[in-house]
Amino acid sequence: MDNQLIDLRIELPESSDIVADVAEIVSQSRRLAYAAVDVVLLQRNWLIGKRIAEEELKDSRKENYGLEIIETLSKELSKEFGKGFDKVNLYYYLRFFKAYPNIFYTASKQSFVSWSHYRLLLAIDDLKARQWYESEAIRCAWSVRTLQRNIETQYYYRIIASQIKEPVEEEMKAKTAEFQMDRLEHVKNPVILEFLGMSPDVSYLESDLESAIISNLQKMLMELGKGYAFVGRQYHIHTEARDYYIDLVFYNYILKCFVLIDLKAGRIEHQDVGQMDMYVRMFDELKKDKTDGPTMGIVLCSETDEDIARYSLLKGNEHLFATKYKLMLPSEEQLKAEIEHQKELFYLQHKKEGPDE
Repeated sequence: MDNQLIDLRIELPESSDIVADVAEIVSQSRRLAYAAVDVVLLQRNWLIGKRIAEEELKDSRKENYGLEIIETLSKELSKEFGKGFDKVNLYYYLRFFKAYPNIFYTASKQSFVSWSHYRLLLAIDDLKARQWYESEAIRCAWSVRTLQRNIETQYYYRIIASQIKEPVEEEMKAKTAEFQMDRLEHVKNPVILEFLGMSPDVSYLESDLESAIISNLQKMLMELGKGYAFVGRQYHIHTEARDYYIDLVFYNYILKCFVLIDLKAGRIEHQDVGQMDMYVRMFDELKKDKTDGPTMGIVLCSETDEDIARYSLLKGNEHLFATKYKLMLPSEEQLKAEIEHQKELFYLQHKKEGPDE
């Protein structure tokens, strides 16, 4: 495999403005650092996929042998390296190798997009469309969110169907301008952070008010709830097309189930409950073990009304299990009082008026 995939040299600017020159050197170095990490991550994932494919061939006659390999690898690698090696990720590494078997056997000036880009591209079945999106993402330096938006809006098919392409292109650029200006995209990229063994900085991922409430709810549930063990905050889940963050994840060792909590800054809406149902389904499919009970989800809102909490339960809203579950939680009155208390403290500390004053 060619190791000279990117040119790591920084060009020295030569102008009369030393501040501008040094700023350009810093900007170049950051871009190169991001590019280097992206390429190394791509190499790692491709090589893992290649190795899995080779192992599959050893006993290709055995039914579901590939799935067995991935399941075993996931368990062992997760023990040793932590996040980033669940079964879904390993499956995508295998797909990456099969879709791009010669990607690293090209010239040393080969250009790539990031792993997050390739995960989106791998979901496209139309080979011509996939190749076009990849080429355009490289040529135009599309961010991950820009690529995602263009795939979701069928940009490729609209372009090839248009006799006059400029209006379609201009509309796309206008709709994705905000995505292209996001300088924190790499800082917030959970894939890069997990690859480097770092935790996402949650200050980039939630508002100050939500952060204050969630921090104290975490303590409250541990103190007042029964059987709770803390799993993670801003818990990251990959799907084929998106990254999701769940505010708090606990495991209840009495009920033997995961408990997901999501906070909404405003009044609770129907789509918030629907989103939690989706989180529950994803968690049951991607994280739950065979011995675990159905994953439970709670949506909390910081508006004071009768909808302070909503419980989301997969598999038919099993009444008995839901009733047992509520016994392990602080009451809705306690949750409501804690949220209001944290709101008051937040506004006092920041010398701001409350939202309704």
